[in-house]
Amino acid sequence: MQEEDIITLIAGPEDDQLRADRFLAAHLPQYSRSFLQARIKEGGLCREGSDAPILKGSEKIKAGETLCLTIEEPEPLEAVPQDIPLDILYEDDALIVVNKPKGMVVHPAAGHPDGTLVNALLYHCGASLSGIGGVLRPGIVHRIDRDTTGALVICKTDLAHHSLAQQLKVHSITRQYRAILHGSLKTDEGTVDKPIGRHPNDRLKMAVVPGGKEAVTHYRVLERFGNYTYVACELETGRTHQIRVHMSSIGHPVLGDPVYGPARCPVKGLEGQTLHAMTLGFTHPVTGERMLFTAPLPAYFEELLEKLRRGAIK
Repeated sequence: MQEEDIITLIAGPEDDQLRADRFLAAHLPQYSRSFLQARIKEGGLCREGSDAPILKGSEKIKAGETLCLTIEEPEPLEAVPQDIPLDILYEDDALIVVNKPKGMVVHPAAGHPDGTLVNALLYHCGASLSGIGGVLRPGIVHRIDRDTTGALVICKTDLAHHSLAQQLKVHSITRQYRAILHGSLKTDEGTVDKPIGRHPNDRLKMAVVPGGKEAVTHYRVLERFGNYTYVACELETGRTHQIRVHMSSIGHPVLGDPVYGPARCPVKGLEGQTLHAMTLGFTHPVTGERMLFTAPLPAYFEELLEKLRRGAIK
């Protein structure tokens, strides 16, 4: 059973005609914008004296009115096994390498309690997953975004987890991506070396910021299509949204990126960024063998490239 708490807010003169979602964000900085927007959508925000909820975050607030926000403390999440197909590239007693599909979240979180890669792994591997990541992230050493596809390694033992985590720390894991970018890059190859941190005005985004964590991305042009460029990117570091942020910072955001790209995607029906983790290389934690895995491009990505080669996308 969820517990509820009601927060009462009085709009001041400076809040007059402010959007409801921005009003809440300004007065309740302890909550994320996504959480507050979700509460509005769920009917958790009302004007005092009215049972009618504010249905849209874009609704305007008037100075002097009192608003009541109902906060529900979330129930604890628990990752449960689910029979979800896995595209397995390699598996042994220490680890498993999978090719993650588009639209799949790596582990359970608010808004994504199930249907994740972890749920699928728990069904496939049973109790044979490293416990270092906790109950919601068993075996998870690194992640890729929901709409990014490609190769991920998951650890079955704590020994393997410690080894892979150390390899990530010293940047000895090979991670090569494929991406389609907006625009035509001036050079055939280059390096983006810019620190990345949380966006100063939007907690849901990352950004190039002074004092952020070191982030280095190497890129190489594979094909040019006029208004678009197909590139290979290699991560030297592994920051959240690194390739997406870095490519956007040089004026060439990833095609289809709803966060760092144009507000309107030029390709009809494309959902999410065209970004694929193609090659993953590491030293096996038990045998010491250097291993390299390749995840083939997903069908939608191949189809996009074919359309670009034919000039069907402008």
